Amino acid sequence: MENQYINREISWLQFNGRVLQEAADKNMPLIERLRFIGIFSNNLDEFFKVRYATVKRIAMAGKKIKNIMVGYEPKALMDDITQIVIHQQEESLRILEEIRLALKNENIYIIDENQISASQDEFIRNYFVNEVSPALVTIILNDLKALNIRTESAAYLAVKMVMKTEHKPSGLKKLFQPAKKDIQYALIEIPKSINRFVVLPDEGEKKFIIILDDLIRYNLKSIFNIFNYETLSAHMIKITRDAELDLDSDLSKSFVEKLSESIKGRSESQPVRFVYDADIEKDTLDYLLDKMGFEKNESIIPGGKYHNRRDYMSFPSLQRSDLQFKQYPPLPIKGLELQGSLIKKIAQKDYLLYAPYHTFSYVIKFLREAALDPKVKSIKITIYRLAKVSQIASSLINAAKNGKKVTVQIELQARFDEANNIRYAEKFQEEGIKIIFGVPGLKVHSKVCVIEREEAGEIKRYGLISTGNFNESTAKIYTDYTLFTAHPVLLKEVNKLFEFFETSFKVHRYKHLIVSPHYTRNKFFKLIDAEIDNAKAGREAYIHLKINSITDIRTIDKLYEASRAGVKLRMIVRGICCLVPGVKNMSENIEVISILDKYLEHPRLFIFGNNQEPKVFISSADWMERNLDARVEVGCPIFDESIKQELIDTFEICWSDNVKARIISANPNNEYRRNNHPRVRSQFATYDYYLEKMSNKN
Repeated sequence: MENQYINREISWLQFNGRVLQEAADKNMPLIERLRFIGIFSNNLDEFFKVRYATVKRIAMAGKKIKNIMVGYEPKALMDDITQIVIHQQEESLRILEEIRLALKNENIYIIDENQISASQDEFIRNYFVNEVSPALVTIILNDLKALNIRTESAAYLAVKMVMKTEHKPSGLKKLFQPAKKDIQYALIEIPKSINRFVVLPDEGEKKFIIILDDLIRYNLKSIFNIFNYETLSAHMIKITRDAELDLDSDLSKSFVEKLSESIKGRSESQPVRFVYDADIEKDTLDYLLDKMGFEKNESIIPGGKYHNRRDYMSFPSLQRSDLQFKQYPPLPIKGLELQGSLIKKIAQKDYLLYAPYHTFSYVIKFLREAALDPKVKSIKITIYRLAKVSQIASSLINAAKNGKKVTVQIELQARFDEANNIRYAEKFQEEGIKIIFGVPGLKVHSKVCVIEREEAGEIKRYGLISTGNFNESTAKIYTDYTLFTAHPVLLKEVNKLFEFFETSFKVHRYKHLIVSPHYTRNKFFKLIDAEIDNAKAGREAYIHLKINSITDIRTIDKLYEASRAGVKLRMIVRGICCLVPGVKNMSENIEVISILDKYLEHPRLFIFGNNQEPKVFISSADWMERNLDARVEVGCPIFDESIKQELIDTFEICWSDNVKARIISANPNNEYRRNNHPRVRSQFATYDYYLEKMSNKN
């Protein structure tokens, strides 16, 4: 059957197109629209570093692409990616200009080097001398045999100097042999240590910002004042490199040593994308491509005057709260007071934290209480991504200083957080914390914590099972579920997981938890089969899923089988969706939407009808090959009936979204879902749901 699957990379680009739609949405606050431009650009950088780089590696090796790449030769896929990205880049530039003009109506002016007033000149020159000039790295290219840009995802101003001719020909020679101009080329690295957006002094009610690139352009003459040039021009370029880690096979080196060396090696890895200002002179572009060894068939993408637009994520607020999202203070969890003992409360019943609607402070409080409680004997936790300055880490160190036995399973290969995790691992070890570096051949992506407390001469366990990282920074912008529980059977199985980390050759059995890589696929297939049986028997049969991505072919085929049997499937998929819904005789009973808004939708939630007695699970695992077969993941059944209903309710709120939901189909246009139902913007409606829950006395 044709069009059975959507190519994974193409689907990802469609997802990033939805991010760009947020920037284009005129109902969004203006500064937030700029920040979505930044998110779009940052996503694209990571895509080229990882996904495009992988396709390129396959193409260079002359291999066929398997599974989800069916129907694509690697080279053809690279070409299609490049064309889609060029179109999206053009659209992003159009949106940026639209936002820039709209900001003018708000008395906010983003000026360039040609718009600087006399009153701004002194400020800019002083700022350059005191702040920018000491941080500049300038490379003169002409005498270099080759150019190897090592800084990760840096943007550069490519400078062309046409030099003055010192010895001019005379007489007939002057008429027939005009002097050949000498040209010098240079690169100026845009410093990452300085805010990209320089806020200039206000002029009345008018606010002015200059982008750092333009501030540098304004001061080019002072940078190159030792050169005798005739003309001087500067255009931006950016190189993206393959970010896959190639680990050394040297058995004499520790894993941390190998990983550290591999991270450093990223600066010398294969380039996968070259983006340039479309106004750059052709001879300058050709010179740079030749100098850097870029082939003409590489992903060479024309862009606008500015690159590294991911910096728009940090666009200054300018004290204009009206141009940003309304701030909603995170709510307490009903019945769970931060002032009292969380452990005593959790001993009585389970609680659900849904960040960022609820405050993440509960997780910090749980660990801080465990660190101080004399009855707590041990803490075990998995770490995938920590905040740069982490209260989680501080609490664990506090516990170790108080004599608790602390075990941290830390995933050193969490992409782009490797260096941060190595730094924390070393710090933990210095404080006497036991560190586990994972399972050979598997990433540990589960998010669990278990503490052991001595009560009346016996050990009782309390713990956390989450869909997201134990990271207080991302918890402000990622939606995720965290279950607080003292359920002895669940936590006994969480404890088994840590035994597996230490003796990975011994595979444990789990009656309740759904653990990858050994059981997740089979367990979910059995749950799908049960719905298929219900449908065939004429009973109500449905599956409701909320996940980040679905790419696994076998799982997609299983859902097609369920659809053909009459099972009704509702799927909320934020990112990649290789499944094609709504196709007659294949997926006509499957509906898929994607929601993008203020927060990043991150939880994994699975609801199975189970003949009117729903089974509900939260999980760290998406339905991708890596999560099912190559990672340690944990899914957890929900036993508490009130929490089960809460999860069903929040799913239904998301499903009813007709403001920020897009319809996922074979059509790549990311069409918004619109209907005649009352207007529902699910993220704001979810906050209202919990606000009402707090005020309800029952």
